[in-house]
Amino acid sequence: MKRILYFALSIFLLVSCAPKPSGPQTLTVMTHDSFAATDTVIQSFEQANNAKVTFIKSGDAGAALNKAILSKDAPLADVFYGVDNTFLSRALTADIYVPYNSPALKNIPVEFQLDPSHRALPVDYGDVCINYDKAYFASHNLAVPQSLEDLIKPAYKGLLVVENPATSSPGLAFLLATVKHFGDPNYIGYWKDLRANGLVVVDGWETAYYTNFSGSSGKGPQPMVVSYGTSPAAEVMFASTPLSDSPTASILGPDTCFRQIEFVGILKGTRERALAEKFVDFMLSEKFQADMPAQMFVYPVVPNVALPDAFVKYSQTAPQPAVLSPDDIAQNRDAWIQAWTDAVLH
Repeated sequence: MKRILYFALSIFLLVSCAPKPSGPQTLTVMTHDSFAATDTVIQSFEQANNAKVTFIKSGDAGAALNKAILSKDAPLADVFYGVDNTFLSRALTADIYVPYNSPALKNIPVEFQLDPSHRALPVDYGDVCINYDKAYFASHNLAVPQSLEDLIKPAYKGLLVVENPATSSPGLAFLLATVKHFGDPNYIGYWKDLRANGLVVVDGWETAYYTNFSGSSGKGPQPMVVSYGTSPAAEVMFASTPLSDSPTASILGPDTCFRQIEFVGILKGTRERALAEKFVDFMLSEKFQADMPAQMFVYPVVPNVALPDAFVKYSQTAPQPAVLSPDDIAQNRDAWIQAWTDAVLH
């Protein structure tokens, strides 16, 4: 009997002391509202790392960054994706990220790597451009503008809607394109001319594109909108009935588009540093990079990633996009926005 009791006790102790399988670690990722990824792609990361990824969508890129900065002493997430080159300097100055020199960076062209300290790592890029409604211009026998200067001609009075650069990242990108093209302070004179020519301003991209723009809903009053060079592809790929061509296209003249680059970084204070590093590596992997074009309508920063056929056929990149250095943007962004607000809204 003693032997039996001893054996049973030994088995009990072995079972109770054996390491229990740990549950999945939770990784929280803050993003802007336009973030999207295929469920199976995210699940592949979760399964490979015994993890659960939770996403916090936090408004436009500017609003999301403000939330990350305000909460940096008690961060709401482990990783923050979506700050772009128009706001990059603000993120770096606020010191919200920890450096991470991902091995995946060796595959990414240096032109996208704007932070030498590797706190913010490039993920994707695209051009903010003026989209136009093809049917409107054809039915009105009106030539499509080819330059920023064309937009102030009387023929285009009241035909353009833009987003407020103080509240919208594409709005800010387009403002920066005009700064690059006309110079400071001459860009303000240009905006005053646009205002005199019936310019319409709204707070954000969704209102501009889905309410004001005629090319998407077919009901808006403006046939031109500040959007993205990839928007014509989205019109085809998201169409409720198959389309043989996109109803919209982009104006691609010199400096009419601004090259936007989006970044990811690990937030200071994360308790999941190792898992956060793996997720950053994952975002720079071919699997995630190949998923982005059809989900967020951006270009992958990793070269030679396969793109969907419709994306290749209908999305557009500017041959001569407007480009400003992050330092130039950092030093002048707030002043440029304030001068724009005084000239256009007051």
